Amino acid sequence: MKTKSVLEFSDVKAIAAAAEAEALKNNWAVSIAIVDDGGHLLSFQRLDGAAPISAHIAPAKAHTAAMGRRESKVYEDMINGGRVSFLSAPNLEGMLEGGVPILKDGQCLGAVGVSGVKSNEDAQIAKAGIAAIGL
Repeated sequence: MKTKSVLEFSDVKAIAAAAEAEALKNNWAVSIAIVDDGGHLLSFQRLDGAAPISAHIAPAKAHTAAMGRRESKVYEDMINGGRVSFLSAPNLEGMLEGGVPILKDGQCLGAVGVSGVKSNEDAQIAKAGIAAIGL
């Protein structure tokens, strides 16, 4: 039987705080979602000025990254590359850049999804959050 690391609440709080700090440093109004390895919501925050739709998109990006064990940008690139049939993949709704898995020792512990600014900036915020726990 294998042993697997899991996110603790202290990890989730550190990720959320670092992601928020990155967004605020850049004056970006975003929503930030953190999920576990099954895509279940652990933390959510919608910063002042973030568009209401971002409250739906950020958790979807996080869910997609956790379930797929890869950045949500991979799916966006596939679809933009012509593989539009991937739009029918079950349970993957946030197939836009900005969902980043939290990986440790080859295992997915969860993911961070951000929505509200340019997709690459959403990913920047997510990665800043993950870096706060040394991953």
